[in-house]
Amino acid sequence: MRPYLITAKPGRLNRAIRWAARWALKTLALLVMIVLGAFVLSVRCTRPITNYCATRAAWLELWAASVTGIGPVGAAVGSGLTDEFIREFHRARTAPAGSPR
Repeated sequence: MRPYLITAKPGRLNRAIRWAARWALKTLALLVMIVLGAFVLSVRCTRPITNYCATRAAWLELWAASVTGIGPVGAAVGSGLTDEFIREFHRARTAPAGSPR
């Protein structure tokens, strides 16, 4: 039993409201975790399909480049984007916490 003063003891209604609010917050947190988990699972499940489509698109672009004689544009753009992502990733890893870049 908690040592409340007689005048400071919360009433039944106040305790019921606090109990309901606490469980509502826990339920909301659980729902957020379930939604995020479902999203992550769906992204991970579609990853092989995305990789397959990207590989097929790259092969299709190389075939089109060989037929038309125009160089593959996607490879040049893709490698540039990859290099930029790598630079940004390393910059973020080496920067001290809380410092502007």
